[in-house]
Amino acid sequence: MTAPGRRWFGRRGRAAPSGVDPRHDLGKQGEDLAASYLRKLGYRIIARRERVLRGDLDIIALDDRTVVFVEVRTRSDTLHGHPAETIDRRKQQRIATLANAYIRRHRLEDCRVRIDVVTVTLEGADGKPEVEHFQDAFESP
Repeated sequence: MTAPGRRWFGRRGRAAPSGVDPRHDLGKQGEDLAASYLRKLGYRIIARRERVLRGDLDIIALDDRTVVFVEVRTRSDTLHGHPAETIDRRKQQRIATLANAYIRRHRLEDCRVRIDVVTVTLEGADGKPEVEHFQDAFESP
């Protein structure tokens, strides 16, 4: 049972004051940087944090005539590894399942589709945020 004004995060049972979740802020900051980066490349952002099947697709965009599902991974630094290392096989399958559900819901079966990964390291080598884009990062739906 949690104390009033507190809620649980993750499986480790760590609690944080209500309304305060540093991981949410970190993720939101990374998604903002990723969306800005993709727009500069000419992508059209269709949706962000799209709720599908009890999960979220971080960014859905159009790259010319291709629907792109973008998984964004953000870390404050690389002391504990590169952000892309956090996408294991299980996470890849989950993203593909969510993308397939989105495709069915919006009747996009005839569209070209791919899954990209954008990683954001907030304190890159030069002290500035570093954004990396991996197109067609793993098997598309």
